[in-house]
Amino acid sequence: MPHVLFICTANICRSPVAMGLLRRRLEEEEKDDWTVTSAGTWAQLERGAARNSIRVMAERGIDIGEHQARLVTGEMLADADLVLCMERGHAEALRTEFPEAADKVYLLSEMAGRQYSISDPYGLPLPEYQLMATDISDLIEKGFSRIVELAEANAGQ
Repeated sequence: MPHVLFICTANICRSPVAMGLLRRRLEEEEKDDWTVTSAGTWAQLERGAARNSIRVMAERGIDIGEHQARLVTGEMLADADLVLCMERGHAEALRTEFPEAADKVYLLSEMAGRQYSISDPYGLPLPEYQLMATDISDLIEKGFSRIVELAEANAGQ
């Protein structure tokens, strides 16, 4: 069963949104045996998703209201088959701190043939969260076949 782990900074804005969007996309493809999780490089424990992240996902019919932030660990990275980061700095930090996982760490944007960091909307107005969610949704849609290919290949090892 493939496992995709999304990474952002605090695990309250971008990565919970990406997690919800990929879960829904996998459900559409009847890939119910997949695991999709998220964590942050600087997450504070016992903190829920940002109010505006919850709101933009509710607008899309996805509930992330129960999400709780988690700090990324080596064990999480070992369990994941594919690690998708929101920013270049996240990917670089993980590859440096956890070299054993470096070969499965990518930017989410790379899945769609691009290479850029997704802006963090934390503290900004709702329209910025909507733009972030649309960006992530587009990247997941355009990069879906690559996500599946990489996660399934690593899960088979």
